[in-house]
Amino acid sequence: MKLYGSLTSPYTRHCRIALRTSGLDSEFVLRAPTEMGGVSPTARIPYLDAGSVKLSDSTSILKYLRDESGARFLTSPSDFDLYCLSNTVLDSAICLFLAKKLDGLLPGQSQYLTRQAARVESGLDELEARDLSEALPLNDAGIRLACLLDWGLFRHRFDLENRPRLQAFLKLARSWEGFSETAPPADA
Repeated sequence: MKLYGSLTSPYTRHCRIALRTSGLDSEFVLRAPTEMGGVSPTARIPYLDAGSVKLSDSTSILKYLRDESGARFLTSPSDFDLYCLSNTVLDSAICLFLAKKLDGLLPGQSQYLTRQAARVESGLDELEARDLSEALPLNDAGIRLACLLDWGLFRHRFDLENRPRLQAFLKLARSWEGFSETAPPADA
């Protein structure tokens, strides 16, 4: 089984954490999204090649890894909603990051980007108001939230200055070896 991805992708990071905790035999293949043409039909990362099973989205990869290892994936509606909300905020934050990096565009220059920036802020406000895990290990909803928060700070997409509950949650996540071992390199 091969997982393709980068060290800075929060989606790949979540899959790497799932693989580390699954006990499944796998190989991590370091690839940038620009190098995925011909490997993944969507030219995106992460991508899982498990022989007859080929998956091109982190959620389907996580579901497969959990099923293969006998673990459960997002068993309650509230966990699934937390996972989806974290995904929505992460997708919007990545959109803003790439618009600036690739095209030099900022939210004030585009109605679409302005909406994405507002979505990030309102999503973080909602996440701040949620009841979050205070114990380790984290389930997949918590891992996705931790990947969002750590990536957002790493890429300077938002701050958590006025969000003490999210700060405490990220501190908890960073204390977990399964999470801290997959942190992106500081120079990336």
